[in-house]
Amino acid sequence: MLKDKDIREPLFFFLEEEYGKVRILEEKNIGRSRADAVMVTEDAIFGIEIKSDADTYARLSRQVSDYDKYYDKNIVVVGSTHAMHISEHVPEHWGIITVEEEDGKPDLYYLRRPKANAGVTMRRKLEFLWRPELVKIQEKFDMPAYSRNSRSFVVDKIAVRAEEGTIPEDALQEEIIELLFERDYNTIFEEINEYRRSRGVHKRRRRAVNKKRSK
Repeated sequence: MLKDKDIREPLFFFLEEEYGKVRILEEKNIGRSRADAVMVTEDAIFGIEIKSDADTYARLSRQVSDYDKYYDKNIVVVGSTHAMHISEHVPEHWGIITVEEEDGKPDLYYLRRPKANAGVTMRRKLEFLWRPELVKIQEKFDMPAYSRNSRSFVVDKIAVRAEEGTIPEDALQEEIIELLFERDYNTIFEEINEYRRSRGVHKRRRRAVNKKRSK
């Protein structure tokens, strides 16, 4: 019986062979669910759900709903015990990869290729980005800094411009993908802290101004 931990490494090798340049991000919270993995390719962001032989379908309907809000394409990866019936539990646009044990090793193949997910929005994909990454998008498309506003406020402002056509969606998609490829987990948290420190300066200045006005 193949378990989740037996599947992950062979799966990631398989995806690299299939798609070439990829980046795999593991365990991403989305809505009420957690994506087992996120795959970034040169033109799309994939959500990947793993259902090993030890798993059940108990949470799958909720997971499908959450995945379809966030990812350009979705794939479910299943052990052999689920291979016969998994297509009954996921929409037709979901890809299906099956995993069987052959000569003591996992053997993977596509049972069904993923298709584009019509339900995803640019607004949701922008939520993958951290505040310093959003700043780079703002600079790229000549937007105001909004340095005193929240991350969600900035996401909304960028999304509205994409919806209105001020920012071309294909150009924004390319930028999001590039930022996810370039994300360095060794430095990003320092970048976030530095950004927060700079915002703290703005807040202190604003409080000082307000205090003077109240006198």
